[in-house]
Amino acid sequence: MRAFWRRIASLTAFIGLLWCVHVVNWITGYNLNTVFGLIPRQASGLDGIIAMPLLHGNFAHLMSNTPPLLVMGGLLVVTVTRNMLAVNAIVIGLGDGFVWLFGGSAIHIGASGLIFGWFGFLVARGVLDHSPVTLGAALLVGSLYGSMLWGILPSQLGVSWEAHLFGVISGVAAAFFVKTNVHTERLRGDLQE
Repeated sequence: MRAFWRRIASLTAFIGLLWCVHVVNWITGYNLNTVFGLIPRQASGLDGIIAMPLLHGNFAHLMSNTPPLLVMGGLLVVTVTRNMLAVNAIVIGLGDGFVWLFGGSAIHIGASGLIFGWFGFLVARGVLDHSPVTLGAALLVGSLYGSMLWGILPSQLGVSWEAHLFGVISGVAAAFFVKTNVHTERLRGDLQE
């Protein structure tokens, strides 16, 4: 049970970090975006592979990303007991790495690639695991956020559809490569972590 609360604390701290970084970014006139944003195919933009999820264009941008981060992050906290770091490493490293390789000429920022990655992971894992718990999480995420898949198409100016597309792809890849099976006994508290 202690590990569960650590995962809750980690998710809360991550959301808090996003808001703290954004306040600093806002105070500096959003200069962090130009310094640490992901710039495709430029060495100076490589640090953006890691920094991109932490940076946002304005408060509305961060506010629109916060609820899906809380919902999908909460589902991950409840259903993934191990290997969450590996899942996030694949989603961020592979997804943002592909944006750096193939993304359009712009500064790419925002946690939406991570959100799309978590979406892809939760849905794919629900199908792969054949567990009622993970399938239920997949159905919940699909019903709440399935329409966001339109975001993988290049339809809105100033939105990194590449981050969305490669986020989903990297999330599905993480579901294939990282073992995170959930057993109902774990949710009942019968197993020790």
